[in-house]
Amino acid sequence: MTEDRIVADHRIMGGVPCIRGTRVPVATVVGLFAEGQGIDEILSDYPQLSPEDVRAALEFAAAAVSERQLPLRMPA
Repeated sequence: MTEDRIVADHRIMGGVPCIRGTRVPVATVVGLFAEGQGIDEILSDYPQLSPEDVRAALEFAAAAVSERQLPLRMPA
């Protein structure tokens, strides 16, 4: 599902992963969600998106994080 909705094209937003057919970066959608906005609020701010687009952005972000080894700070 994510592959159908998320694109990274160097001609669009410098290759930043975006929702297909828009210039809305995945990071923007994920950031709004992280700030506590619900899907309905995001769709109100970005009416060109669908609920499936928002879910695809979240799935894409989850997959991207799971594919990387993130450095964690050890407690002192």
